[in-house]
Amino acid sequence: MKPAYRVRMAVNTVNLSTPLGLLLAVAATRRSGGPRLRGAGDGLLVAGGYRPPVPVASAFTVGNVILVRGDASELLSSARLLRHEARHSTQYAWCLGIVMIPLYLACAGASMALCGDWASFNPFERLAGLADGGYRRRPLRPLPWRRR
Repeated sequence: MKPAYRVRMAVNTVNLSTPLGLLLAVAATRRSGGPRLRGAGDGLLVAGGYRPPVPVASAFTVGNVILVRGDASELLSSARLLRHEARHSTQYAWCLGIVMIPLYLACAGASMALCGDWASFNPFERLAGLADGGYRRRPLRPLPWRRR
């Protein structure tokens, strides 16, 4: 593993984002006998079978843990989506861990107001790669006073 990924793993453990991701994996995934975590390389873990309705994404990252609604093998077979989620893991390290969650939500809300979707103008999603995450970039909505 590259030294940068070791640092990311250590930082996300200390900033409590990876422990939060592991807690979510234990509490919110469908598995008899607990979650089945699979290594995805570069210090990332994937847990499939995420059940709660929020967030609506098919996969999302908390620290170094990627939670997937379906089977984890689907994510592991998609190099682009795995790369996208790995970038989010790095963002957790840069944003001091769980502080990223309210920052991400504020940016997602601004993106929704500006263009009608959660990702197009969300800097976290743009820096992680919109296309890699399965998002299409939508244009800005027209300003209300310019609609005529």
